[in-house]
Amino acid sequence: MFDDVRQAFRDLLRGTPPSGDARRSILVQMRETLVQARMGLDDLRRGIVETRARLTREKSELETVRRRKQLAEGINDAETVKVAERYEKQHAERVALLERKLETQDAELALVEREVNEMNAEFKLAAAGGTPGDPRGVASGADSATTAAEVEDVLDDSANIRSELDGLARSRRKADAEAEADEKLAALKRRMGK
Repeated sequence: MFDDVRQAFRDLLRGTPPSGDARRSILVQMRETLVQARMGLDDLRRGIVETRARLTREKSELETVRRRKQLAEGINDAETVKVAERYEKQHAERVALLERKLETQDAELALVEREVNEMNAEFKLAAAGGTPGDPRGVASGADSATTAAEVEDVLDDSANIRSELDGLARSRRKADAEAEADEKLAALKRRMGK
């Protein structure tokens, strides 16, 4: 997904016209692409949090299984030891897999953060009248005055979009919390036989 966003941003950079309404339109598209990239970054961060939580649970389960195995060995319960060894192997494999997954996710997050920072710098340069990748940098004279106003308009639009995204995120968290509460209530009712 992020590769598509990054490619769209590059395509927009290649087609940036020197000035006028077309430039403003491209800047707005670049901003929207950057917002999508930031949303993707947030998704990656959430994925890492989820993987860390799963890893913590698996490590806890592994410790529990090892403790039970040790207790079973202490009382010479061969059948329980055999079952514990099977579960110990499963949990150890999951822990190893989740550790590799977390390492990969951390590396991907670092890479995407760098790319989003580069996109942000390119956007700011384009919004200020410059051409990303052009060693001459920012345009001068009348173009700079025009683009300063464009930058302010684009940044105002960004604040509005950020506010909308925050509202959507709050709504999603609330809906998730309500769904979880409903699920827990249903499970409690089932246990109580209602």
